[in-house]
Amino acid sequence: MIWSLIVGAIIGAVAGAITNRGESMGWISNIIAGLVGSAIGQGILGHWGPSLAGMAIIPSIIGAVILVLIVSAIFGIRAKR
Repeated sequence: MIWSLIVGAIIGAVAGAITNRGESMGWISNIIAGLVGSAIGQGILGHWGPSLAGMAIIPSIIGAVILVLIVSAIFGIRAKR
């Protein structure tokens, strides 16, 4: 369980760094983005590549990037109104 949270935080931090939106995300948001992004990425792309704590790293990062982009687009639209 702890290992999954650590790996989820790392995946979320990498996704935030890739999308340049990591500075606005806290560590709890990184964990959530990593865990939910991992589920999304593995659901779409499957379980391939290296794996840590039951999460395939490459599909998990791709899923977390997709999640961060979607969430930031939604909150970006709301902030403009």
